[in-house]
Amino acid sequence: MPEDKDVKARGLARRGFLGAALAAAPAVALASNATAQAAADPVAPPPPAQAKPGDPDFGPNVYVFDGSIPTAQIQATVDAVYAQQQHAEFGDGRYALLFKPGGYGIDVKLGYYTHIAGLGLQPAASGITGSCQVLGEAHGNNTLINFWRGAENLNIVPRSGQDTWAVSQATFYRRIYLLGDLKLSDGSWSSGGYIADCQLTGQINSGTQQQWVTRNSVLGSWVGSNWNIVFVGTANAPATTFPTPPVTSVPKSPVIREKPFLYVDSTGAWQVFVPAVRHDAQATSWEAQKPAGASIPIANFLIVKAGTTVADMNAALAQGRHLLITPGIYHLSESLKVTKPDTVILGLGYATLIPDNGAIAIDVADVDGVHLAGLLIEAGAVQSEALIRVGPAGSRRDHSANPSSLHDVFARIGGTLAGKTKQSLVVNSNNVIIDNTWLWRADHGSGVGWTSNTVDQGLVVNGDDVVAYGLFVEHHQKTQVQWNGENGRTYFFQNEMPYDPPNQAGWMDGTHRGFPAYAVGDHVRRHEAWGLGSYCIFAIDRTIVADRAIAAPRTPGVKFHSMITFSLGGGQGTIAHIVNTTGGPSDSTTNLGMLAQYP
Repeated sequence: MPEDKDVKARGLARRGFLGAALAAAPAVALASNATAQAAADPVAPPPPAQAKPGDPDFGPNVYVFDGSIPTAQIQATVDAVYAQQQHAEFGDGRYALLFKPGGYGIDVKLGYYTHIAGLGLQPAASGITGSCQVLGEAHGNNTLINFWRGAENLNIVPRSGQDTWAVSQATFYRRIYLLGDLKLSDGSWSSGGYIADCQLTGQINSGTQQQWVTRNSVLGSWVGSNWNIVFVGTANAPATTFPTPPVTSVPKSPVIREKPFLYVDSTGAWQVFVPAVRHDAQATSWEAQKPAGASIPIANFLIVKAGTTVADMNAALAQGRHLLITPGIYHLSESLKVTKPDTVILGLGYATLIPDNGAIAIDVADVDGVHLAGLLIEAGAVQSEALIRVGPAGSRRDHSANPSSLHDVFARIGGTLAGKTKQSLVVNSNNVIIDNTWLWRADHGSGVGWTSNTVDQGLVVNGDDVVAYGLFVEHHQKTQVQWNGENGRTYFFQNEMPYDPPNQAGWMDGTHRGFPAYAVGDHVRRHEAWGLGSYCIFAIDRTIVADRAIAAPRTPGVKFHSMITFSLGGGQGTIAHIVNTTGGPSDSTTNLGMLAQYP
């Protein structure tokens, strides 16, 4: 078996395959760690934020702007945050930029672990006239590793008429009212991303994006498609044309609730708004209407900052309070235990939780209406059973009237340390909504190797009536998604199999060669999924075969729509079939496999 250093030497940084696929280049170009983490001189951190009288103290990394602050000062602060975060892929900086209602003539560029948001109840309340962008300039216009940054609840009017949002996984663009065009790539490869609850008045150009999912939005128009472009509940979206071009459009979201968000009401009081559940939903939750939902006063939240202990957090949760976790990295000596219904745990600025001692970072009881949002969970050095568990094993309650939800909740195993967990996310409760998640076993960074950052499965669903929108799961060492509950639904799935199995004998699922990316339990009789993509590049041993990307019982109630597989790097590895023994192969002869329906 190769040493971990040999794995790194083979360039397991971040795939650079889109150039080959989209520009007919002869070979894949996997970026090295040096390229992925562009060298830069150390940059001084921006000056710490200072809370104004009457505002909550969110700590030094949450900047709250209002009309009394000179535009030049706001611009200087935004620029200073970007200067520090532009190259900080695995850095420890975490920042939130919050704008009270008003208008701001500034230009914003977002780097790693930076979260920008308006503080109005409606997106139109906080306006940026200038730009709010993610560019590829940190990596030579290559945005394949433009992870971990997001924007929400803003009215953006780009002076040029067009903004660029060139991102990949673990990003979000939510509750944005954009008066202009939006470009989703920046001249080179890109592999994202997620739009939800937005009104975008101009043209959206997906450019080089390998895949994209847009949910419950209103578009001016859309141009572009490469491998897997999915729309759900989106007005003016292109019609389904998969496989030529590979666009899938589902008219409505069967059940959805939007992400909770922080806002300041007309009296200046700080609140967290928890949107209501919508059924058979199309378009946004807010345009031409008052958003439906409930407000929670900030006094009902424990504001988690440096120095807040796990005991403090659990005491607050036990009392029925909520958690607002400010930007930072928090080590957990024990699990955060959510036992009360309607609990909100809301992170700002990619607040990061690392469980120590083998704990589960967040352990949720089988109760109604728990909402986890805006969090990055990173595996610790001692193996956990899971990073997040929603409901104990055997959960059976019906939560259809008040489902729990996860929004912009991301997991990482490896990258900064040799993290270990058995599973990333386990959902045992019924009726849970998963709304944009990236569960990632790191393929580059520190602590990376077949025996270093170890994890079996990504998402395991045992509950019934669970629905996932924007499901990104990559590089886990066994099955990426194992779905055992009934009546599950997935709207968009993106996956890469692990790059680094040592050989075929070391990567076997019983008698099957390799593990499936998406597996539905043999006993399941009702399951449906739209827009699934699974890709392989076996960089250690290109003779490795995965017998199937999707494993599922062949029964009328288990249905799949719009599936692709791809053997990257000009065919470095094989996916023999798309579903069971149907479709494919994707190999050195035929890289791309496509299947419109199964069965």
